[in-house]
Amino acid sequence: MFLENTINHAKQSGWMEVICGSMFSGKTEELIRRLRRAEMAGQKVEIFKPKVDTRYDEDEVVSHNHNKIMSTPVESAMEILLLGSTCDVIGIDEAQFFDENITEVANQLANNGIRVIIAGLDMDFLGRPFGPMPFLMATAEYVTKVHAICKKTGNLANYSKRTSSGKDLVELGETDSYEAVSRRVFVDEVLNKEI
Repeated sequence: MFLENTINHAKQSGWMEVICGSMFSGKTEELIRRLRRAEMAGQKVEIFKPKVDTRYDEDEVVSHNHNKIMSTPVESAMEILLLGSTCDVIGIDEAQFFDENITEVANQLANNGIRVIIAGLDMDFLGRPFGPMPFLMATAEYVTKVHAICKKTGNLANYSKRTSSGKDLVELGETDSYEAVSRRVFVDEVLNKEI
């Protein structure tokens, strides 16, 4: 379990936390949990999500368990820098969908004394590092990797297997388009089929 940084300095010090993993692993659930704790502590919290993510709601971040929190949908990462500059804690959901500026924005916010909590898929449906996530993970003070359970093997699921026929890198979907699978299933059903 993640415990928040408790060091108290005269000058507020920011940091970055990344929550990553496959689809259905609880990334957004953990993001919401951390943001709620910050709210309970009386901190000013704002959460941002990419405007393209409208799967559950246009204005709320919603987990697969239907836990939700109000958010501000934005077109680009630079908007977060402008809109979040007065917050104590900033949450960013579905970071893999943001442009490459998200890493610079998150680091600048942390450098300015803000706690930045980021959730996103670490790999795409082909098992490759997804968008800006590797850069966010490399510059964050804390990285938490969460896992789903593979329904086929019962092992930890580290991969998001696309079950629909789409080939585009970004295809919004839920259980109708994706399933979380273990390495063995991913190798057998995805990698070996491409050979």
